Amino acid sequence: MSFKFPSFSQWKQIFKVLKKKEKITLLIFSVLALGSLFFLISSFYVGHTKVVPALGGTYVEGVVGQPRFINPIYGETNDIDRTLIDLVFSGLMTYDKDGKLVTDLADSYNVLNDGKTYEFTLKDDIFWHDGKPLTADDIIFTIKTIQNSDYKSPLRANWIDVDPQKISDKTIRFNLKAPYNSFLENCTLKILPQHIWEPVLPENFTLSSYNLQPVGSGPFAFSDISQTNAGFISALYLTSNRRYYNHPSFILNLSFQFFEKKEDLISAANAKTIDGFTLASLDNSQAQSEKAIKQGWSNNEKFSTYSFSLPRYFAVFFNNQKTSIFSNTSIRQSMSYAINKDELVAKITSGTKTNISKIDSPILPDFYGYQAPTSIYNFDTTKAAALLDKSDFKDNGQGMREKATVKKPAFQFTTYLKVGSKGTALIQLQACLAKLDNNFKNLLQNETNGTYGKATENAVTEFQKKYLPDLKPTGETGVSTRKKLNELCLAPAQNSQPLKFILTTADQPQLLEIANELKNYWQSIGAQVDIQAVSLTDLKPIIKNRSYDALLYGEALGAEPDLYPFWHSSQKIDPGLNLASYENKTVDQLLKDARETLDLSVKEEKLEKLQNTIIADAPALFLHNPDYVYWVSQTVQGIDTTKIIDPAKRFVNVTNWYLKTRRVWK
Repeated sequence: MSFKFPSFSQWKQIFKVLKKKEKITLLIFSVLALGSLFFLISSFYVGHTKVVPALGGTYVEGVVGQPRFINPIYGETNDIDRTLIDLVFSGLMTYDKDGKLVTDLADSYNVLNDGKTYEFTLKDDIFWHDGKPLTADDIIFTIKTIQNSDYKSPLRANWIDVDPQKISDKTIRFNLKAPYNSFLENCTLKILPQHIWEPVLPENFTLSSYNLQPVGSGPFAFSDISQTNAGFISALYLTSNRRYYNHPSFILNLSFQFFEKKEDLISAANAKTIDGFTLASLDNSQAQSEKAIKQGWSNNEKFSTYSFSLPRYFAVFFNNQKTSIFSNTSIRQSMSYAINKDELVAKITSGTKTNISKIDSPILPDFYGYQAPTSIYNFDTTKAAALLDKSDFKDNGQGMREKATVKKPAFQFTTYLKVGSKGTALIQLQACLAKLDNNFKNLLQNETNGTYGKATENAVTEFQKKYLPDLKPTGETGVSTRKKLNELCLAPAQNSQPLKFILTTADQPQLLEIANELKNYWQSIGAQVDIQAVSLTDLKPIIKNRSYDALLYGEALGAEPDLYPFWHSSQKIDPGLNLASYENKTVDQLLKDARETLDLSVKEEKLEKLQNTIIADAPALFLHNPDYVYWVSQTVQGIDTTKIIDPAKRFVNVTNWYLKTRRVWK
């Protein structure tokens, strides 16, 4: 007889014959059995699956300020612009999460002709956001646009001696005038679409709507822009480029919210309407900003902090031009010895999570080419004072330093005068004689009208007898007579020059704090220091014209710093970055050699000599290297960046960020 499974109606009959206690027992047993089954299935599923990033979500970044040029050939001077450029556009090369150069649009490259030729082959199937293919023509167009002075690109100096050639739709060759071992860094330049920009005339380039509504080839494409009635850009929206040649981003949308004031950004962070922001964008100290932000948080913080090491430093650049007080090496060295950097950095670091490191070199520790300097300016006020004494700036007894100066008179006796001579020189002569001696005055009588007569001749003769006894009196102003007249009648004016200068910087609290500390140190050795703090907008023309005595400012270097733009004498004039107007023939040659050699050991040797020479000359007082701190909501995962070359590169691995997850079978 075969077994037949009971029907539902038959199961119902069981409950009619069971007692109450038995029913409860059966029910409990059934619940336990079902629970065990669910647990076994769940355990099996969890054990045999894994969590992976899932597509979806919107990330909102908060920024103080405004975008202006989301355009690679103009936007390099603005952190906001650079950030958006990096998201929207691509270059032949790029940086990875460790700050190393890797290919981007390029599939491969070759260095030929002893470092004077670079040949790139593009990846297959790369497209602009509007669907048109990206080819070698776009790269050539971008470079030639930058090279054309009509477009006034600040990047022009990087490409002046480069000849770009199209080999095929996928191959580009760059011929260099001389080897340049940091050329690959130049190739991180983001590329413009020729079909968009070629019709735009140079005079209209900065006015084009594409500067704020860009078409690129990067991981995110422009979607929309919002502006207030007053014209302030309140938001810019990007969407994931699903045809991106590398893997497309997991996050579908990026939104940038722009704020006019730091207080508005802090309010947004407290309200949790933004997912990320940087304290570097705030014109306040990190400690103060951090306190204000955390007032809106629960004990379980919703933001994580990421700290990145950057190849940048802050320094005081002494204007080395001949007309400047800082053209004197001893004075620059004195200003360096007068600063207690350890104390200064400790004060800056106090109350903040940011790591700030003291530096003594134009090459940063942990970056290529750095060697511990052979000598540095350790805090020593005795040495500082001795160097000022050497420069003739002496203590005036009131704690201030002054230098005695001699000013030659505007008039000098240079003309041979004799009976019959007339003119201004003669009037000066008669006045001089009358002032020196009453006898000369009496001899002149009334002959003071600018005519050389007998009376003047007699007075000159008596002058020669009295002051030039070894000279046969002639009554005429020969060389010896004129020399004596200049000595007695036209003594140089004695003046004093105070050791006084203006320290110029941006009107940001941390920079002002540093400026005031520097002022106190320098005043302690007798210098008179005024601080000029201006907005970043007003600071630009001051830097452009090098119209400052000393400048407290920051320099951003590359991953493998090429120091040529910062210290070569040819870069003293804007757009060069030689902010000290420094000139040294030895340094110029070392910079050239370090740039052109392909032998890494030779390059390191040149950089070490270069570093020590610059430190000895003290064209700048190197101060500190701050880490960059970035705050991101804990809901954002996948951030795995250890080193970036500038703040705009914080999105370097953004395609790996994710907000959502899903499970897949292992």
